Amino acid sequence: MPDPIIRRATRDDLPALGRLGALLMRTHYGFDQKRFLAPGDRAEEGYAWFLGEQLKDDVNLVVLVAEQQGEVIGYVYAGLEPISWKELRDACGFIHDIVVDERGRRGGIGTRLLEAAIAWLKEHGAPRVVLWTAEQNDPAQRLFTGAGFRRTMIEMTREL
Repeated sequence: MPDPIIRRATRDDLPALGRLGALLMRTHYGFDQKRFLAPGDRAEEGYAWFLGEQLKDDVNLVVLVAEQQGEVIGYVYAGLEPISWKELRDACGFIHDIVVDERGRRGGIGTRLLEAAIAWLKEHGAPRVVLWTAEQNDPAQRLFTGAGFRRTMIEMTREL
């Protein structure tokens, strides 16, 4: 299969982004139904709307897609974050989402999306990149570790 094209997302990509965002939601909800937002019946529509709103800020945020043979098979959503006293974290780039359709996994697409987002963040002045990953998401953790990320925080949740 030919290498995917990594490019900036457009509004025309929103149906595919909604489908992939819903996949991300369902995956995480499957990990822990108490911690993660329930996808509901309109997850595709909701996530398409959400990412459509993010596309409006092309200065501090980026949504990149991997397109293969005319089909969007993955995306990464990242942005610049200011210093956070609450999180004890200096300004950084933050990778919010990265997802690849199951048909496109294990072919380096996630790595290419991650590298493209990191390059965008670096070009826009981010001194470091931070991301979160679900405890149970071993494939994502391997991707991130392989790209040079290190563990720095552990989120813990308690239901009340």
